[in-house]
Formats: sequence, C-alpha cells, structure tokens
Amino acid sequence: MAVQTLQRVFKTLIDPTRMRILFLLEREELAVQELVQILDTAQSTVSRHLGILREAGLLRDRREGTSIYYRFGPREDPEWSETWQLARRSLTEDSTTVSDLAKLDLVLNRREVSSGRWFEEVGADWDSIRKVFNDDVHRARAISRLIPSRLRVADIGTGTGILARELAMSGVHVVAIDRSERMLQAASAKLHDLPEGAVELVRGEADDLPVGDGAMDAAMAHMVLHYLAAPAEAVREMMRVVRPGGRVIIVDFVHHDQGWMQSELGGLWQGFDLEQVKRWFEDAGLCDVRIEVDEENSRPGVDLPHTFIAVASRPPCRN
Repeated sequence: MAVQTLQRVFKTLIDPTRMRILFLLEREELAVQELVQILDTAQSTVSRHLGILREAGLLRDRREGTSIYYRFGPREDPEWSETWQLARRSLTEDSTTVSDLAKLDLVLNRREVSSGRWFEEVGADWDSIRKVFNDDVHRARAISRLIPSRLRVADIGTGTGILARELAMSGVHVVAIDRSERMLQAASAKLHDLPEGAVELVRGEADDLPVGDGAMDAAMAHMVLHYLAAPAEAVREMMRVVRPGGRVIIVDFVHHDQGWMQSELGGLWQGFDLEQVKRWFEDAGLCDVRIEVDEENSRPGVDLPHTFIAVASRPPCRN
C-alpha cells in the first residue's frame, strides 16, 4: 500500500461523524435534512462531511425533486474496503450507533406516515387516478410473467384490489396486502363476487410482510415502490416470502422529473434508476434479473414517465 493512499484513507475515515454517516448510508439512502435529524448536527456540518466523502469516491447521489439523496458506494480497493470493515466493526459496538439506528427508524417512519396519510384520504378514488397511467396494460404484462396459473401470489400494496382480482380470475390464489385499511375496504367491495378464498386480504407493511418464509410462488409490487420509505427493504421482503425458484416482479416508473406527480399523487420518489433497481435485486440475493422498459406510456395531453417491469428469481436459478 502506498503511504499517501493510507494517509488519505485514515484522514477520511478517522472522523467519527463521517463514520456515522457512512454507517447510516450503508443501510439506507438519505437526504441531507434526514441526516441532520439523525445526527443532531448542523446542516452545514453534514454537507461538509458529505462533500469530503463524495470527493473520496465513497458516495453515490441522485436528485429527487428539490432534494439530493445519498447512499454509500463502497470502494473495492483493499486500502479503503479493509479499513472500512475495521471501522464499521467498532461502530456496531458503540452506543451512539444504537441511537443513530433508532433515529433512522423514526425518519423512515415519518416517510411512511406521509405517504400512508395520502392513501387514506384518496381511498377508492385511486381507481380513476390510476387509469391515467395505462395501468390495465401494465397489469396484463405483469400477469403474463406468472404463467402457469394456480400459483400462490403475494400482491404487495394491493390498493383497491384491481390486480388481485385479475390474478384470481386467471386461477391464481392471491394474498393481497396493503397498509391502508380504507384501501382494503375498497378492495373487499371489488372482490365480493369471487369464489370464497380466492383472495386473502391482509393488512401489513411492504417492508414487514405478514407472510411466512418461502410461502409464495411469486410476489408482485405494482406501482408501489415509489410510495415506500425504504424500497430496498421491500425487495428483500419479497425475496424472503417466495419459494426457491419463485419470482419477484416489480412494475414502477423509471426515474423522471415530473415533480407534479409527487405533489399530486403522494409519492415519495420520482421513479427509479434502473441500475439501482438491479442492485436492489442482486443485494437481496435474487438472480436472473431482467428489466424491460415501456417507452409508450402516454396519454393525450398528459406528460408521463416511462415505466419498467423488473423480474427476478430466488435461487436456485436456471443456468
């Protein structure tokens, strides 16, 4: 190792605030103001440390409306990776870290509350809103990935149950999950004429699914991730509940600059970078990742972002 490189590594990582920031950003993508709340430190101080970490090549960032979100992008060269592993081991034994992680949970809960309140207010009106986004087309394409029928499928964020109904009518047994009681009530009304037991309506969170390990043949999240505080956690949960060889399917928006969608539709994210989605799948342990982009998502007089369908399998996967 070159002495100059080691000096730079130690100079960057020796600061306790920078180590706390990296420890948090290794777990979750966060905005500056969220880091300020967790670290209880001035915004100028947090921004200065982020600048140093970014200059060292340890951060990735992306713009979401007027905010910039940061995540830890570990370097592979051994001087950095080995030193960071040593540093993070010391952090896991520190009482400050326990406090930071508790505050991180509060920040993520605030994200969820903000999004969840919007759904409670909208309720059954969501069906008419979603028509703008060609949802019928996207649902049909997503369902086609689930052949053959008679599968057990988790419909994450079922909303008013449109997808659950279409799945059930194709012979699939559906566990339809949503965090909003009002949405589940609307779904129950929509599904009342289906055979008994075709759809189970369950209240639950996308990052803590009320489903056993490996209990599902597939898990779907249709236009759900951009409403979640921690999308990567939801992907990991979807992987957990599907059996080996089972599929995880996500339909959502490609990252866009349509700020009106956040303000008018209650979303937390303006879509997602496809490489980021792929990393979420791979980090969750999924394989055979395939992502298709629909570039024809348009309606007269409405400027809409592109959508994607991401499909992956839980190991063992095909060769």
